[in-house]
Amino acid sequence: MTAAKVAFLRLLSSAVLVWFTTLSAAQAHEVLPAIGDLRADDGVVTVEVRANLESFVAGINLTEVADTNESAEAATYDELRALSPTELQQRFEAFWPEMAQGITLTADGQALTPELVQVDVGPIGNVETVRPSTITFNAQLPEGAETLQIGWAPEFGVLVLRQMDVPEPYDGYLEAGALSDEFALAGGNLSTGWETFVDYIPVGFDHIVPKGLDHILFVLGLFFLAARFRPLLLQVSLFTVAHTITLALAALGHTKFMDDFFLGTFGIEFIAVVEPLIALSIVYVAVENIFMKGISPWRPFVIFIFGLLHGLGFASVLAEFGLPEATFVPALIGFNVGVEVGQLFVIAVMFLCVWQALRVDRGANEAARGFIIYGALLAVALALIALNPAGLAALLENPVWLFAGPLAAVFVLCMASIGLRDQQEAYRRLVAVPCSLAIAFVGAYWFIERTIL
Repeated sequence: MTAAKVAFLRLLSSAVLVWFTTLSAAQAHEVLPAIGDLRADDGVVTVEVRANLESFVAGINLTEVADTNESAEAATYDELRALSPTELQQRFEAFWPEMAQGITLTADGQALTPELVQVDVGPIGNVETVRPSTITFNAQLPEGAETLQIGWAPEFGVLVLRQMDVPEPYDGYLEAGALSDEFALAGGNLSTGWETFVDYIPVGFDHIVPKGLDHILFVLGLFFLAARFRPLLLQVSLFTVAHTITLALAALGHTKFMDDFFLGTFGIEFIAVVEPLIALSIVYVAVENIFMKGISPWRPFVIFIFGLLHGLGFASVLAEFGLPEATFVPALIGFNVGVEVGQLFVIAVMFLCVWQALRVDRGANEAARGFIIYGALLAVALALIALNPAGLAALLENPVWLFAGPLAAVFVLCMASIGLRDQQEAYRRLVAVPCSLAIAFVGAYWFIERTIL
């Protein structure tokens, strides 16, 4: 390869590194769902919600971001995060009338007025983590009321609703802005196993696309080793089996001894150890892609071990809002199916993105068509970055550039691969290796961020 072409490859590698590195910005202050426990007694309905109060008071639209650092109100959020419990309580009480207007609460179709009862704010602790706080509000029920419906404005994010102290209670995972089904105050609206299974598939998918950026990069690391069916199937199958095992064990409570050990011995939660190891797993698969052209004898075993770690990461997500006790198994299976669909979606999208470059690299005489395809795709990606449509940003729960930027870089690399198709392994050198290098760089940054920064 000539010196000019080597310089061109390095330039492209630097560009894709810059684009992929932007992914690291979405890991510091993750947006989590609010958990609401609802009770009805003596003509009063009471809702106790565990949530990130700072995000509400700061005015962050939790539908549009997956991380509070991405919001224009990030500085205000950080200031609120550093307030004492008493100061934040006072700020939230002043904000409550505005929040109350965004809460929908009806009984037998009649609108109710929520009244703030209590605000419990957790200690300041580590300002880089979400502070646990709880608000309690209630409303008077009309005489003889039998059904209830609840929801809140999209900007308040996801609400996991659990009906308490009744037989066959209602459970709902309410996407931002969604209203619950109308359910009986006396109970009896427990979802069937099939309904719960179906309901939790999109929950699992959502925690891969768009929220699971670390899991997305790990799966792409598997993809860029060799975009062929057999090695990809072997890797994804091993990863799936492994994370299914630990996800099930953790969700059933069989890994609690690890939490107890790390808290008792080192004073840290087990997930604080798992998250940096997940980042290292991304680094490993990406770096091995750079030096290996196929599956090494040890890679299947390493992927299985990393899959066990990723399963514990998924379990930590489930632990944030729990699973319905009565339909625990269908919910767990549905969540896992959603995770698998999300992983396959990531692989399918990337395969479609590089498919034409692969065809040309493998001998197809379609260079002209390839340039046209990637030129059009690049134009679309750049247009999306420039326009940043609000609807797409809301769907992605991130700024559009966070996804369109790396894809634009991949399209440029694919065009370079087609342009230099006369070189041996042009696709590997100009697409797979630079992308793997970028993935390794981001994984290394996340490891440092989760252990030192």
